[in-house]
Amino acid sequence: MTETLKVNYPIIQAPMLGVSSPEMAAAVSNQGGLGSLPVGGLAPDVTQQLIRQTKSLTAKPFAVNLFAHDVPDYTEDAIEPMRQLLIRLATKRGYTLDKADLSNFRFYTYHDQIDILIQEAVPVVSFTFGCLDSKSIQLLKGNGCTLMGTATCMEEALFLQQQHIDIITVQGLEAGGHRGTFLNNIPLPQIGLFSLLPQITRSVQVPCIAAGGIYNEQTIRAAFELGAVGVQIGTAFIGTAESLAIPSYKARLTEAKDTDTVLTKAFSGRWARGIRNEVISAIEQSGISIPPYPVQNSLMAKFRKLAQQNNDHEYTTLWAGQSAATTELTTTKNVFVNLVKQYETRYS
Repeated sequence: MTETLKVNYPIIQAPMLGVSSPEMAAAVSNQGGLGSLPVGGLAPDVTQQLIRQTKSLTAKPFAVNLFAHDVPDYTEDAIEPMRQLLIRLATKRGYTLDKADLSNFRFYTYHDQIDILIQEAVPVVSFTFGCLDSKSIQLLKGNGCTLMGTATCMEEALFLQQQHIDIITVQGLEAGGHRGTFLNNIPLPQIGLFSLLPQITRSVQVPCIAAGGIYNEQTIRAAFELGAVGVQIGTAFIGTAESLAIPSYKARLTEAKDTDTVLTKAFSGRWARGIRNEVISAIEQSGISIPPYPVQNSLMAKFRKLAQQNNDHEYTTLWAGQSAATTELTTTKNVFVNLVKQYETRYS
């Protein structure tokens, strides 16, 4: 794995859109791991700007993460109830939000970003919410890209293998943020990492990365003993100085109890794990149908921005895994160096 990714340690910083920054990705890569830059759903020019910013901070390889989702059809009438609910909730909080903030969405997909990734010679492309189409896979591989896809169940892992994806990230139910589930003909996979991982590693010939609830030597060791060749860690980096998370979000993580995280569609229309707050409860209890991703995500964009500008953790996303309480307020370098020390203690 280290040879494939051209890194010193098989430790990957998870891509967390809205939290991970070029500074975070670069800090991990500079220490010998694989930093990840999330660009899912972003405009091509913004994507290129972020890649170049990361390049200015590190000469080491880093991954760029895409969202491989479809954009569903929807009508204005169908989303009007949710739009009105969000306006009411914002008004209740003292925020100004009107219909113009919740209309005329522009959805970008990975198809809009592929040319940028090739132009910038990105060495590793990871993706979630689906699988890249065969043309994009061939284009990226033809330009020397290593591809990493996300699986939350056996069927998805086998599908990714059939598409000749180089590495599979096995995402357990413990993981914070969005579920990478993409097969629509099955119920939402809710399988813990340490049950799912050995099943997949026994059944595929593709190297697997473990993701979900990993934060120290014991959990890293367990992942390797169950067949993983690397680990992906996200929540541990949310409290860092390089994180884009607002201060109250970081503070809330350090206070989290083991029962505080929930799976919800409230913020984006896709299942995601985060700490329950007032908005999750209000949307789920409203009885209003939640539009699918990325429509709900776009409806919530200005809403979240207002909350973040006011350091209001009750009105924005608090994505976190089930090991959230172990989060420390420090630097990305310190988090990674500590993980490496624990890894080397076991494997040197």
